[in-house]
Amino acid sequence: MLSPSQIAAYQRDGVIVVPDVFSAAEIAELRRVTDGFVARAAKIAANDDIYDLEDSHSAREPRVRRIKTPHAWDDAYFRASRHPGIVAILKDLWGTVRFDTGKLNMKSAGYGAPIEWHQDWAFYPHTNDDLAAVGIMIDDMTEENGPMLVVPGSHRGAILDHHGPDGRFCGAIDPQDPALDISGAVPCLGKAGSVTVHHVRAVHGSATNLSGAERRFLLYQYRAADAWPLLGFKDGIGKFDELLLAGEPSNTPRLSAVPVRLPLPPAEHQGSIYENQRATGRRFFAPPEAAKVAAE
Repeated sequence: MLSPSQIAAYQRDGVIVVPDVFSAAEIAELRRVTDGFVARAAKIAANDDIYDLEDSHSAREPRVRRIKTPHAWDDAYFRASRHPGIVAILKDLWGTVRFDTGKLNMKSAGYGAPIEWHQDWAFYPHTNDDLAAVGIMIDDMTEENGPMLVVPGSHRGAILDHHGPDGRFCGAIDPQDPALDISGAVPCLGKAGSVTVHHVRAVHGSATNLSGAERRFLLYQYRAADAWPLLGFKDGIGKFDELLLAGEPSNTPRLSAVPVRLPLPPAEHQGSIYENQRATGRRFFAPPEAAKVAAE
């Protein structure tokens, strides 16, 4: 699936964009299913097990910023999480593949909320760092609609502090941290049906979507079969092995000398990265209302 140059780019930069992994029909189905979830959100008044809502959400104008664990709620999302194209890409990188979890981040036209700079590794460190998130572009991802920004090569650097002023985990890097260098950040752009693959240690974030175009991004997390979560797996070894997509079960984790900061004490606000980051008190990206004013 991946060419030698794509594998080399991933190893060098910690991020690649692979075009045309999903067909037009597959993307059309994901859009249809997603539209249905947003329409049903009109009956939801607060965040729950499925929905993470924009602050401006209302019954008259339903606004969803995330669908949590989408693979658990609809077969189209489940099939996308096991897509043979994704499994082939990750096999080329690691040889073995185990599914972790997923989310659908929705930067809706004109108000899609930002996500502060962070590293996924800060949320779920493992025994080695052969982990990545694969982002499925349900819509075209352009310079204007709040694309994911990644700092190339940052996956080979330090794990920065994701704790707030109160010492609790907040899921965001202090934008004033002198170790945070985002000067080389690049946008991950592509047509619907493309996928991004970004390393678990890569620094990334995204701004508010102030364009007139939707930017729905279906993100699934994966790990090599011998990468084991340091915080444990609450559902037991049987369920853990059910998540294998390529490779054989083993009770021998691979241990690598990787830097780790545990996400403890836990975030004050639970539920999603949006909720975690509420407590940071330090923002790089302007929230929707402030971003609108700045743009006018």
